[in-house]
Amino acid sequence: MSHWRASLLAALLASGAVGAVAQTPKPATGNLTIAFAAEATMLDPAKSAAGVDQYFFGQIYEQLVRPDPSLKKVNWLAESWSVQDDGGKPVIDVVLRKGVKFHTGDTMTAEDFAFAYNRLRDNKVSRWSHLQASVESFEIVDPYHFRIHFKQGDGSYVADNLQLWAMSKAYFDKVGDEEFGKTPIGTGPWKFVSRTIKEDLKLEAFDDYWNPTQRPTVKNLTVKIIPEDLTRVAAFKTGAVDWIDAVPPALVEEFKKMPGVTVASYVSPNNMYIAMDAIDENVPMHDVRVRQAAAHAVDVDAIIKGVLFGQGVRYAEVGPGELGYDPDLKPYPYDPKKARALLTEAGFPRGFDIPCYNLTSPREPYQKEMGEAVFAYLTAVGIRCKVQGQEYGAWITFGRRDRPGHIDGFYSNMWGHGLPGDAGTAWAGHVHTYVPGAGWGITSVHSDPELDALIEQLKATMDTQQRDALIRKIARIKRDRVAGGLTTYRPVVTFAWRDNVTFIAWPTPGFWRNLQQIGLKQ
Repeated sequence: MSHWRASLLAALLASGAVGAVAQTPKPATGNLTIAFAAEATMLDPAKSAAGVDQYFFGQIYEQLVRPDPSLKKVNWLAESWSVQDDGGKPVIDVVLRKGVKFHTGDTMTAEDFAFAYNRLRDNKVSRWSHLQASVESFEIVDPYHFRIHFKQGDGSYVADNLQLWAMSKAYFDKVGDEEFGKTPIGTGPWKFVSRTIKEDLKLEAFDDYWNPTQRPTVKNLTVKIIPEDLTRVAAFKTGAVDWIDAVPPALVEEFKKMPGVTVASYVSPNNMYIAMDAIDENVPMHDVRVRQAAAHAVDVDAIIKGVLFGQGVRYAEVGPGELGYDPDLKPYPYDPKKARALLTEAGFPRGFDIPCYNLTSPREPYQKEMGEAVFAYLTAVGIRCKVQGQEYGAWITFGRRDRPGHIDGFYSNMWGHGLPGDAGTAWAGHVHTYVPGAGWGITSVHSDPELDALIEQLKATMDTQQRDALIRKIARIKRDRVAGGLTTYRPVVTFAWRDNVTFIAWPTPGFWRNLQQIGLKQ
């Protein structure tokens, strides 16, 4: 048995499985209205554009594996799985749970995952087709057993919960592509009822849900979309909603003092950074000294304290708890004098003017204000930002390299490493050189052959210990060269709910917003 296979099998044995027992659950009853600050761009997992989409479709669709509330990876739609060796090539062997039903009543089978795989790998459908690029073939063994054959190792496939979503082939064949995206059907605890864009999403608990112990206990759920902080808070205070996400950082302490209210905070799987164009030789950031100047120019700790009210965890390339975390790797210290000296050394004693793009939608709490603070710090040392605000829809497209045009400055960006965290997919996307049609560097404005080779090696590495060492090595080089952007912080997201509401936060899908277990006290 190969070393990577032995390591992964050991990890699988340690992961355990969902402890669902055969029992008849009490019927879900009652109505609950909650509020999200952000809205999905679409409801089809194959066409997903960003993590925020999982706030919505992650209630309806499920994956083979997921982390539980303690961040322990558990088998979900997969009853069991293992990584095997077939002539030197890895194979992921999956046995499905029997009796899992789609919301249509159809039984989930391996054919549905073959359908999902084919949609997810089709670059005419999926923005993330490159995540399936290492797969050589999909083999159905029997209705509840399939194998994914790989051309070479793909550690990210395992780290990202086996990639695939359960999508009903029969439903797609019946309604077609457009309707499939408008009225989603999955195996999840919630059935889709209706959606009014910019207003609400209505869901109904799925009575035939396969997991009798970890499921909603409220029947009807309305998710209001309220992006404005004060309006969302007012809706909670007046009783219009009984649960909210993204409690404004400035009000967290106030919420903690409210009688009859429970408040809980979680470190987001999102990793925030400031991207900067380092490719164009005519742009100042092509010079590593300018990138290092930018890193010294920004007082991230002060921003976390003063702008985010402490609701952020600073990180240097890899956050605490993630694979490859190195406590000895420190962020750049705030040193504006050093920043100015580096700019002078790079040939910019008087600084320079540069576009700086800022996300104005509340993708994470106070992200707009955070970006404004970063760009103010840059301006103070001579990197004079011409700030341009962007709404979420424009921003999510702006960062992609497969669109016309070019990113010509700094911009506030993010790419989550997941929970508990593995940087492989993120770095392949925003650190590796952009390769059209291959998936590498899909949002990257950097090019470094040494880092490219190491990231490609990381992609192919399935052994956990080897991945850990590689991530540490890449992180140190990335930090020293400010490659792929200036890392800043991981947000802390805070939820609040009334004491008559029961809620257990599941980390994914949906950045702790998964409503796997929510209800009303009986």
